[in-house]
Amino acid sequence: MNYTVNLLRSQFVTHDVKHFIVSKPAGFSIVPGQGVELAINLPDLREQGRPFTPTGLAADRVLEFTIKGYADHADGVTRLLHQLEPGAELLMSEPFGTISYQGPGVFIAGGAGITPFLAILRDLARMGELDRQTLIFSSKAPRDVICEKELRHLLGDRCMLLCSSADAPGYDHRRVDRAFLEEKITDFDQRFYVCGPPAFMEAVNGALTDIGARSESLVFER
Repeated sequence: MNYTVNLLRSQFVTHDVKHFIVSKPAGFSIVPGQGVELAINLPDLREQGRPFTPTGLAADRVLEFTIKGYADHADGVTRLLHQLEPGAELLMSEPFGTISYQGPGVFIAGGAGITPFLAILRDLARMGELDRQTLIFSSKAPRDVICEKELRHLLGDRCMLLCSSADAPGYDHRRVDRAFLEEKITDFDQRFYVCGPPAFMEAVNGALTDIGARSESLVFER
């Protein structure tokens, strides 16, 4: 790990997702959409780094993370992160990753896969360049939707929220499958940004290419 940083504040944004504010090392820079590896700086945990995406603006004087806690994971790293108090030390790597903004398009996220897109969409909002962007965001239920109010405010009708396990007003009770994408997408001269669990990305990328997207227009973590 390249840096030691401190947790300054954390708070819940959904029932199982926390917003973390972390100190920013001098000279640190990152491209919106890139990730870093974080580990808790304790003897038994400092080798257990996990990838997370900073979700704030690149020019911010602190780093922001939006991290889902997985209580059922055997290693429990995210659960332990959720239990940290302000002042805790974290180890952080240099930025990495292949997700970055490459032009107007459709952002397709599954669950915590929204995090790199939060960084990109917030940066585009800062520059006034959201007009040609669309978001398709799939969660299990309304209570799982991360930063819902902000995303609806930023994108308006171009923010499509799907809930796979619940039928509620204001959400499509559907999955992001070929039928949904075929119904919603007619312009293939744009980028398609995809992030989520591996099976989600594989299915969405496959469906997009089946209905006419060029492989070079797909932006995802490779």
